[in-house]
Amino acid sequence: MTVTNDTLTAVPGIRVGHHTDLDAATGCTVIICPPGTVGGVDQRGGAPGTRETDLLRPMHQVDQVSAIVLAGGSAYGLAAADGVMRCLEADGIGYKTGLGYLVPIVASAILFDLAVGSATVRPDAAMGAAACRAATPDPVTQGTVGAGTGARVGAMLGNATATKGGLGSASIDLGDGLMVAALVAVNAVGDVIDADGTILAGLRQSPESSAFVGMLNALRTLPRPASPAAASTESSGENTVIGVVATNAALNKEQTNKVAQMAHDGLARAVRPAHTMFDGDTLFALATGTHPANVNLIGAYAAEIVAQAIRNGVRAATSIADVRALRDLNN
Repeated sequence: MTVTNDTLTAVPGIRVGHHTDLDAATGCTVIICPPGTVGGVDQRGGAPGTRETDLLRPMHQVDQVSAIVLAGGSAYGLAAADGVMRCLEADGIGYKTGLGYLVPIVASAILFDLAVGSATVRPDAAMGAAACRAATPDPVTQGTVGAGTGARVGAMLGNATATKGGLGSASIDLGDGLMVAALVAVNAVGDVIDADGTILAGLRQSPESSAFVGMLNALRTLPRPASPAAASTESSGENTVIGVVATNAALNKEQTNKVAQMAHDGLARAVRPAHTMFDGDTLFALATGTHPANVNLIGAYAAEIVAQAIRNGVRAATSIADVRALRDLNN
């Protein structure tokens, strides 16, 4: 039986692995790149937690990336990348320095999931290595898995009225085998919006309700800060949408960064509002370089696929701890 792959691994050479701790409600996801993959990044949220993002931007020496790590655990979760580096080093994968040393280039972004499950169990080097070893080219498992395990949407008033976020993926064949795909961990402040404008996930009216408040409405109820300094210390939760767009297009570093930038349009279509000061919204872009392509085409479809992946992550999520998933709201 032929298995249809409409996830990130539909891009040939890309492998994805998860490590999931359901008891602690956390985990990490590793995306391993084929040799020669060009990397880019665009970070827009006001509360990022990242590693090696400067290196991926234009005007920096290294233009190829070995792996991307998406993790829970807040800033603690950046430690998962250490295990991925050691795993790749053992496999002989990485950047060769001028003196002949091998250095895997592993970029990472994290999301805040400490308020779900255990706050003291966070993705670490061992989890990162386990996810790296589990990486396969098979269709990516979605939902409450990997970096999406403890993800929430609309957690402004806590878990009881939030909706479960998750890990989602999607892909499209643009013809002649030219692929664009995305994988996103959805942990947003804002509502996740379906293509027809209805709310799929967000702040609910009560713990028992399946009706949504609407985050734009909720934000109007926030107290107005007495000063700019006071505004910087107020919070409506710790959230983030982090993800990866991959293509087999032949793009240089500047073009790959442009794809990451354009991909954020899809985040803004599917999450309302996006890129707030409470979010760490970060999207990486990967170009494996096997098919000639126009960067505008790739960027336009990157936005479409990111929006689809975000919605898929919410639809695939299952309830965990005291956070209810979309599929359980009417039960």
